[in-house]
This record gives sequence, structure tokens and C-alpha cells, in this order.
Amino acid sequence: MATRVLALAALLIASQPAFASEAAFTPDDLHTAAYLRDLANGGSAAYDIVESLTTEVGPRMAGSDADPRAVAWAQAKFRELGFDRVWTEPVSFPLWRRGAEQAQVLSPYPQPLHITTLGLSVGSNGPLEGEVVAFADLAALSAAPAGSLDGKIAFIANRMTRSRDGKGYGPAVAARSRGASEASGKGALALLIRSIGTDHARMPHTGALQYAEGNDAPPRIPAAALSNPDADLLANMVRRGQPVRLRLNIDAGVVGEATSYNVIGEITGSEQPEQVVLIGGHLDSWDLGTGAIDDASGVAITMAAGAMIGDLKTPPKRSIRVIAFANEEQGLFGGKAYAEQHKTQISQHILGAESDFGAGRIYALRAGTSDATRPTIAAIGEVLEPLGITYESEGGGPGPDIIAVAGRGMAWAQLAQDGGDYFDYHHTANDTLDKIDPRALDQQVAAYAVLAYLAAQTDGGFGSAAKPEAP
Repeated sequence: MATRVLALAALLIASQPAFASEAAFTPDDLHTAAYLRDLANGGSAAYDIVESLTTEVGPRMAGSDADPRAVAWAQAKFRELGFDRVWTEPVSFPLWRRGAEQAQVLSPYPQPLHITTLGLSVGSNGPLEGEVVAFADLAALSAAPAGSLDGKIAFIANRMTRSRDGKGYGPAVAARSRGASEASGKGALALLIRSIGTDHARMPHTGALQYAEGNDAPPRIPAAALSNPDADLLANMVRRGQPVRLRLNIDAGVVGEATSYNVIGEITGSEQPEQVVLIGGHLDSWDLGTGAIDDASGVAITMAAGAMIGDLKTPPKRSIRVIAFANEEQGLFGGKAYAEQHKTQISQHILGAESDFGAGRIYALRAGTSDATRPTIAAIGEVLEPLGITYESEGGGPGPDIIAVAGRGMAWAQLAQDGGDYFDYHHTANDTLDKIDPRALDQQVAAYAVLAYLAAQTDGGFGSAAKPEAP
């Protein structure tokens, strides 16, 4: 009887499915991934890379004098870190310049306001004056009658809500991206918005707008963001019921075309070098701060992760490609250029992931891969669990710079960062090195090293396949 019980128990054990990690990867793969995880989490080069970029280059708005210095820095840093191949690919875009910017309440309570011009905004061609008309949100502005803002300045007052995953950004940012054209369509001379941010500092948040295109598009008007305290101040004035008259003087505009470069470093695969796992961040920043969290941290995290994989005695089967993308801030130009240049190689891009949500710790792994490869993603999630990262089988999305290549059919992964305080500093003068916790960067390097290495080691892919181009 005992023999039969033991035999039945053995049969039951043998019939149980293996853990996902055991099914998807060899013991050597898992051992190496755990080694990379623990090594990086114990200390990585990421903080030193962020310090180097923010100190030696600083603000690096696309097309500025600092832009080519940032490109040269990235090439030198890839080589210093030991990448096998380093090269650049050109990226062209409109050249936008910011000059002086001032806002002042003329009546009934004269005082200055703190503003920053929105990226790609036109200038005011000297001072302009108008009565302020406040709107609760973009929808309220859109509902205003045609001509109701003739000779006036529109003000959108809605405030962004705080959350770990940044879900308040989407509903709020529409005011920045589309507000100027909506206001102009109603006759406005200019647009002011409450900054798209969650802080209470008297530092306005910049960011790009998008004017409506086409023959029937309304005239382009200047647009700027108020700091949150100044938006409160202006709202309080309007609420008192007397006409609030404002003067704006904005010197800004597109002054031609410029070219920068995606900077690419690659660790060459040992068996299928033509197939790549893509990770990266964007090299450019806005001009107000030093771009530490947006996105020197993302560049540093992925550079450091790639370099650690490159230091292994045995290279991964596939190549690890790290990209410092050009001009993300003004329209995802680097990501779009990369997708266009590599559109015939989509199936060779096994998986892509981007770090562009600050420097907070990663808490979740999500992915956009074929259903058949979800067990492999789950297996990677098991290796990430000791870092406090949970695999979530639903949700997520590709990083901004890989939206275009993902849209062409590349499988993607997301290592979701805690962005609870990200929008306190995002696009402001307060985006500086002191906001970064080196230990949090190490945790992120560990996660990207595990993800990239194991993705490069899989026998199959994750479902990348070129999609037909739209006619």
C-alpha cells in the first residue's frame, strides 16, 4: 500500500506544470539574470551617469547650443562603458527658440505673474493686452460661442490630479496641447493655462503645444503656462467679479529647421546579432532645469543596464541596443525617425522598452506581446519579484519614443515606475539632480538588465511582426 501511495505521489508531482521561469529559460539563463539583478541592485553606474550629463551638459533643448554637446557626451559615454558599437542617426525637426516672457496683471490688482512659454508657441510680437476669461477646463473653452473671446485672453484653470501611475496627466494635458487653437477659434488673442503639474511651487511647467493644421485652422496665438500658485492667484482675481486685465509679452517662435541625432550603443549578440532587444531613454530636455528626471535618469538606467550585460563573460544570444533618443520633448521626433529608418527590420526587434517616467522605483512589469509569449513575460516577472516588482498581465503601454516602432509591430514591455512626485518637477526649473535617489536608480538598472538579458536569451520572440503601412 505504501509503495502504491508513493508511486501515486510521484506521478502527481511529475504531472504538475513547471514554474514559468523553468519552462521558458535554462538554469544558466536564470542564474545569470539573478546575478545581474543582485549586482545592479547592490550598486550601479546610473547615478554617476546622471550626474555627468546634468553637470557636464546641463539643459539640452533640441536645437540649442547644448544639443550637439549632449550628442558628443552620449557617444563618449557609450564608448567609456564598453559598448561594442556606437553610432548616430540623424533626426530633423522645426527649430524653436524661447526668448523673454512676461505676464502682468494691469487691473484691478496690479502685480506680476510667473509664466513659461509653451514649446512651439508663436510670440506676441510685442506686448498685448486683454481681459481674462477663465474656463474650468478645455471642454468649457470648446463650448464657448464663436467670437465670444474677441480681443480677450483665455485662461484654462483645471488642475492635474496626483497618482502613482500618472493617470491624471492625460486628461489635464489636453489643455496644453490643444488649448491655443481652441481659444484662437473663439477669437482669443492669447492663451494661459494652469501648469500641467501636481506641485505647489511658484515654478511653471513648460511642454509642447500642437496648433491645428490645415487651410481652415485658426490663427496661431501665443500660449504660456502659469505656475500653480499664480493660477490660483489669477482665479481668485477673476472670482471677485471685476474685469481682470492682463499684459503679455512673449518672444518665441520657430526659426527654421535643425538636425540632431539618435545616439545608439549596442552590445553584440553571440548567436543572432541581427536580432535586437531595444531599451533607452531620451537625451534632450527642456531648457528650464537640467533634465535630471526627464530624462537623464532614463538614459543612465538603460546605459548602465546595457553595460552590465556587456561585461558578462558570455554575451547574450541577441544584441542589446540602447538608444538615447533625440528631441522627444517637442514631438517624439527621435522615436519617429528611428521607426522610419528601421521599418524593414521590425521583426528583428524582439522586444522594446523605454525609461521615461522619472527616477522612482519600478513596481510593475507589463507587456504588449503575443498571447503565446505571455508565459515568457511571466517568467521574467518571477526573476523581478525580489526587487518588489509585480507582473501585471493587463494594461500598460510602450514608452513615448517607442510608440512609433511599436505601432509598426514591435512587441514592447513596460517597467512601470512610481511617479507619485514626478509631476512636481516635470518640465520645470526644479528638474535637477537633487531629486534623484541613487538606490532607486540601482533598482531600475537591475530590472532593465534582467528584462533585456532574458529577452535576448529566449528561443523564440515576443510576437514582433511588421504591420502593413496605412495608405
